[in-house]
Amino acid sequence: MNITQRYRWLYKPAVFIIALLPLARLVAGAFGIAGISLGADPVNEILHECGKTALQLLLITLAVRPLVRLGRLHNLLRLRRMLGLFAAFYALLHFVTYAWLDQNLDFQAILADILKRPYITIGMAALLMLVPLAVTSTNGWMRRLGRRWQKLHYLIYPIAILGVWHFWWQVKADIREPLAYAAILAALLGYRVVVKARSVSATARGRSADPAP
Repeated sequence: MNITQRYRWLYKPAVFIIALLPLARLVAGAFGIAGISLGADPVNEILHECGKTALQLLLITLAVRPLVRLGRLHNLLRLRRMLGLFAAFYALLHFVTYAWLDQNLDFQAILADILKRPYITIGMAALLMLVPLAVTSTNGWMRRLGRRWQKLHYLIYPIAILGVWHFWWQVKADIREPLAYAAILAALLGYRVVVKARSVSATARGRSADPAP
């Protein structure tokens, strides 16, 4: 079995199953399967779990490129689209849980909440930016958008920043977990800044070394 077959028949199905495990736990807890419980406030547990899973998958998606560069694991790029789509999936579940189970689809109350609570405002902004990335993740959209596709998908950086910010602001006391996510994101973005700076510097040195025409 070559590397392409391993990714198609082993690694991708494994990532797919692993990414669905948080949802499976929530469904089991909602129906009391296998003794799993969602605690005294199941809606809050679902809301928190979906949001946290979306953020984790988003950071993992951002980590693919550094792992490819540092570990020369180029085939990891085959998993990046799936990871990003699962991040969008859980972010949408996070919002649906909030709108349906928490706010009972009272859209007037939802709008008031978005405008009143800053952490919900930035969370909604992140979701609205994430949707077009998920929609245009197909090869067809890549061909149609051409160079604009890459520019559009740079939105993943402000989305990740807003996602961490959203999580941080809703935590009332213990900020250790959002701080850990912020540190991971800072490392991932910092790595990209360093790589970009080195690339620009190398390009500048190459131009200066060219003989004059």
